[in-house]
Amino acid sequence: MNRILITNALMINEDQRNVVDVLIEKGRIACIASQLSVPAECQVIEAEGKWLIPGMIDDQVHFREPGLTHKGTIATESRAAVAGGITSYMEMPNVSPPTTTLQSLCDKFERAMSSSIANFSFYFGATNDNLEELKRLSVNAACGVKVFMGASTGNMLVDDEIVLENIFKHAPGLVATHCEKTPIIKENELIWSARYGEDIPAFEHANIRSPEACLLSSALAVSLAKKHSTRLHVLHLTTAEELTLFEPAPSLADLKKKQITAEACVHHLYFNQDDYKELGHRLKCNPAVKSHFHQEALWDAVKRGVIDIIATDHAPHLPGEKAQKYLSAPSGLPLVQHALPALFDLCSRDIFTPEMVVKKTSHAVAERFQLKDRGYIREGYWADLVLVDPDKSTLPDASNLLYKCGWSPFEGRSLRGGKIDKTIVNGRVVWQNGKINDVGPGIALDFNR
Repeated sequence: MNRILITNALMINEDQRNVVDVLIEKGRIACIASQLSVPAECQVIEAEGKWLIPGMIDDQVHFREPGLTHKGTIATESRAAVAGGITSYMEMPNVSPPTTTLQSLCDKFERAMSSSIANFSFYFGATNDNLEELKRLSVNAACGVKVFMGASTGNMLVDDEIVLENIFKHAPGLVATHCEKTPIIKENELIWSARYGEDIPAFEHANIRSPEACLLSSALAVSLAKKHSTRLHVLHLTTAEELTLFEPAPSLADLKKKQITAEACVHHLYFNQDDYKELGHRLKCNPAVKSHFHQEALWDAVKRGVIDIIATDHAPHLPGEKAQKYLSAPSGLPLVQHALPALFDLCSRDIFTPEMVVKKTSHAVAERFQLKDRGYIREGYWADLVLVDPDKSTLPDASNLLYKCGWSPFEGRSLRGGKIDKTIVNGRVVWQNGKINDVGPGIALDFNR
């Protein structure tokens, strides 16, 4: 239907809680009021007792297409995302071939326009040898420029200092960085290999990809951004030491003034080094999940506004790949289907509040990336909405996973504090009653830059 009326929902939006009705017409929010009459030809969704929040905008995912589609595809992973309340995503360039030319970027958009059930944008990947191509990139053609200042696939590790200087100087729009110092990591791998041979325990990943490796690389990124006045967004921080590089933004008004922003990921907030005992290499990711000390520092940084955004870094691999020995097991884990439930679980433990989760996963992403008409529940904005049942828990298991890789680090864990009841993308109900409604593809994100 062209019209949907959501009634009696507890709207959590812009640090407020209000019981409202929301009318959706032609994909957008037409009216928000305490009581609305039912228009003709209108689907009514009774939402008493449920939260209504803006959909999560995940600014960091790896959907593996093209070239790595045995792990995941835009179609499969976007469906897992909407099941988890993610209505828009921004996807990374380390695929095969990598998204390091304007043509490969256009190809990604064409693929998504026919297969993605969520809204989308894509990063342009910087390399040691594509500076001239990067200079041709228009500011609205991609969500940002991704720089791997740490090991990555193919030629995507940017370790030439002159090239880095030029990327930070010439990149249009926002630069997003993965910050780890590769020489330190390689040296640590030799040390731990000498100690354990091929059977390096999974928990040592936190020591091999050490706090020092993270701090030195993040410090370099911040210094380059300050030197060239670059709009910098440092992805997936994991250490207490790195947090000292960033300024707090307690409010969204403060965030709008920030040149340099920081992000944490759900798995670094939810898990810590003790969880390697249960999960083994399934918890292996880059940067590494570190000790409870660093986890608590991240929690505090989220609360103080030092961490501006929470994302997933969703990165699926097959179980057989993760079952290999340490040096062969790939890094990354599937997360989009349970990111919001995991954050609600942290809320149930009084670590965060739902208002804080909404701000970090939706409002702040829209502000930082300068998205047009997304990230808030406002009249005239696109109707990207999620209904959450706060009285229900989420129990991930093999029977309800939508990832192509077929597993989740949350399997067997009861995620309390809220279950995704319905997900609405551009005014269409795409997830309800535990099932996907394939009602058509999402659309490319627009920017106000």
